[in-house]
Amino acid sequence: MAKNITMRDIAVKVGVSTVTVSKALGDKDGVGSELRTLIKETAEEMGYHYSQAEKTFRKGRSYSIGVLMEEHFTDHNSTVLPFYMRMYHSLVVQLSRFHYSVLLEMITAQMLEKMQMPNVISELRMDGLVILGKVQENYLALIRASGVPVVYLDFYDCHMEVPSVISDNVYGSYILTDYLIGLGHRKFSFVGSVDATPSIMDRYLGYYRALLAHDLPHSEKNIIPDRGEDGLNTPLLLPEKTDMPTAFVCNCDETAYILIEKLNGMGYRVPEDISVVGFDNYALGAYSLPKLTTIEVDMDEMSRQAVETLIRLMKGGEQVHGRKVIGGRLIIGESTARVRDENGNR
Repeated sequence: MAKNITMRDIAVKVGVSTVTVSKALGDKDGVGSELRTLIKETAEEMGYHYSQAEKTFRKGRSYSIGVLMEEHFTDHNSTVLPFYMRMYHSLVVQLSRFHYSVLLEMITAQMLEKMQMPNVISELRMDGLVILGKVQENYLALIRASGVPVVYLDFYDCHMEVPSVISDNVYGSYILTDYLIGLGHRKFSFVGSVDATPSIMDRYLGYYRALLAHDLPHSEKNIIPDRGEDGLNTPLLLPEKTDMPTAFVCNCDETAYILIEKLNGMGYRVPEDISVVGFDNYALGAYSLPKLTTIEVDMDEMSRQAVETLIRLMKGGEQVHGRKVIGGRLIIGESTARVRDENGNR
């Protein structure tokens, strides 16, 4: 069977990036005329297949929107699957207001490795895209080069090349930590892999800001990773008993419940001995005990803002850049309590 020629194959042959190939084949700006001709001639010689979508994308609307998400988020061990499935449902509801249908596609590890364009771009004719959750930067560049209007949801890039909608992670985590400090807690740990996603980094910064505001000590040894490079859960390595904090600030609700289960197994009681807070307030909390103190993320407002931003982009009117930050709400649950004094009193 003949090999299915990809943009990456053409890029290797010509000696350029996959993004450059995508721009040249799509007649986008940023590629010189000689190089554009060379790339197109090479693509023809190699037998590259131009999809119907690439030929007709600009001709009218399909009233279809693609939603892209990395496949590892759907693993049963992923800490974000329930949250993102609820966010996806909210997107579908919001897009139905504008009579758009929605198609969800998972970005696989193979697609990332080979820099293969998502099917919703290469084979189907989407009017726009929403990318849900962090995706590696070189792949995002490939998607941007396709020319399809796109909005990032629940993450952002530092250069603000694409409009994004996020929750107010910094302030939300600050409020949670400040609440614990108000209960008398002075010894903390943050649970989350800080470099894993922009959201976790921002939640860590809010936690750290609250400690600084109250002149409380902090050390990197007080950061407990909760996931590996693949984004999946890893065992939580807690401090020794002599270094155990009185409160843990977790980057999400699922990690908080994993932590509580581990603390219970070690003989600690939550919140009698140790307080724990989460972030997101999604469905997991309805079936777990104790009910968490957490930040409720306004998924519906985030989805609404993402959809309305995408609609404006697709109309080709005003240029939309930067981040839209959507505030959350502090939920006081049963996982936190006032710290005990030396006599055991609260």
